[in-house]
Amino acid sequence: MMKKTAKTGIALILSLSLLSACSKEPATTSTGDAGKGTEKVKLSLWHNFTGEDARAKTMRAIIEEYKKANPNVELEVQAIPPDGYKTRLKTVAAANEMPDLFQMWPGAMTKEFVSGNLLQPVGDLLDKNAEWKNGFLPNSFDDFTVDGKVYSIPMSLSPTSILYYNKKIFDDNGVTVPKTWDEMMKAIETFKSKKITPIALGNKAAWLAQSSILSSLADRYTGTEWFMKAAAQDGAKFTDPEFVAALKALQDLGKAGAFQEGFNSIDNTQMEQMFAQGKAAMMIDGGWALTNLTNGAQPEALNNIEVTVLPSVPNGKGDPQSLSGVVGIGLGLNKKVEGAKKEAADKLIQAMAGPEAQKRTLESNQLVSYKVELDKSKVSTLFAKVNDLVGQVKRTPVYDSQLSSAASEVINNGIQELLMGGKPEDIAKKLQDAQAKSLGK
Repeated sequence: MMKKTAKTGIALILSLSLLSACSKEPATTSTGDAGKGTEKVKLSLWHNFTGEDARAKTMRAIIEEYKKANPNVELEVQAIPPDGYKTRLKTVAAANEMPDLFQMWPGAMTKEFVSGNLLQPVGDLLDKNAEWKNGFLPNSFDDFTVDGKVYSIPMSLSPTSILYYNKKIFDDNGVTVPKTWDEMMKAIETFKSKKITPIALGNKAAWLAQSSILSSLADRYTGTEWFMKAAAQDGAKFTDPEFVAALKALQDLGKAGAFQEGFNSIDNTQMEQMFAQGKAAMMIDGGWALTNLTNGAQPEALNNIEVTVLPSVPNGKGDPQSLSGVVGIGLGLNKKVEGAKKEAADKLIQAMAGPEAQKRTLESNQLVSYKVELDKSKVSTLFAKVNDLVGQVKRTPVYDSQLSSAASEVINNGIQELLMGGKPEDIAKKLQDAQAKSLGK
C-alpha cells in the first residue's frame, strides 16, 4: 500500500507551491453540460489497477462502463503498475503536470498535495449526495481532510499488519499461534529447525516492512499517542528508547532467520504467492493481499489460512488487540479542473467510489470503509475471516500515512538497512532528523 521512493518532503512542498503559483489556469475543453453528452470533454485519469485480481478487474470494468455511459467524455487513462505508481505521480506533481483525476493516498500525500496547491476539495459532491456521505464508517474522511476540507472519498479500507498463518503447517509441527513476542521467537526457532521458512517477506520496494510490520510492532511498544506526538515533533522523538526497542525487535526477527533469503529482492506480490503456495508458515501483510491469496492458493490451501494480529510485546504501551491501517486510496481532483470537465470528473468519482462501487469492491474481496452488509457467498472464506477480524480490533496509524514523504523514505530504506545489520539507534536518528527537517523543527 505505501510505496514511497521519490525525493519529497519540504523540498517537494516548496517546489509544488512555487510551480503552482506560477502556473495559469487553462480553459476547459468544453463549456457544455457533461451530463447531456452534446460536446466533447477531455478527461485524464491515472490509476494502478493493473493486476488480474478481482479488485483491479472490477475497477477497470467500472471505468469501461463509465466510458460507454458518457460517450461525450474522451477519457484518457494511464494504468501504471503499483510499484512505480507513486514515483510517477510525484514526478508530475513536482512539474505541476498532474492528470485531471488520479489515485492518491490519505495522510501525508494528501497534505503535501494540498500544500502544493494541486488539489480541490470534493466536499460539495458529498454534500449533494447526503445518503452516500452518511454511509461511510466513522472517521473515514479524517486522513483526506485538511483544514476542515475533504479532498478525496475513500475507495477501500486497508489494514496493513494482518498476521496470516498456515494452520496446517502450525498443526503439523506442533506450534501454537503466538500471542506474545517470546512465543513468536520460539515459533520461528521451531520452524527454522525443520527447514520451514517462518515468515515470508517481500521488501524489494522498501515500503512493505514499514507498513506491515513496523507500524503495528512499534505501536505495541510505544502506543499511538507517542507516535502521533513524534510525528508532529511535539513532545516525543524517534530517538526515544521505546521506538529504538521496536526497531531492535524487528531486527531480532531478521537475526533469528525469520525471513527467507533474498527478502529484499522480491516484491510483495511474489511474497504473497510464496505464502499462498505453502512455502512459509506466516506472512505479515495488508488486506490488499486477499485478492492475490484468493487467486493464488488452491481451495484446500486457502481454507488452511487463518488470520490474527501481531503478538504483544514485553512492557508494551500500546493495545495488542489492534491492527495498523488506514482508509485506502481515493481519487484526487486536480485544482485546475472546472466547468463541464468538473461535472464529468464528479460523475467518474461517483462511479468509482459511490455506493454501488463500494458494494462491488467489497464483493471483489477488498475491504471498504462503507457500510455494506457482506454477502459471504460472494467472497472467499479468507476474506470473511479478515472482515470479521477488522471489526473486532482497534485501528492504529500506519507510519507513512503520518510521516512526511521524506521521512517515510528514510524509514523505508532504514528498515532494509536494519535487516541487513544496521544499528537501530542510527536508523532512529535518521528518521528523527528527517521528520524534524520536514516540519521545520
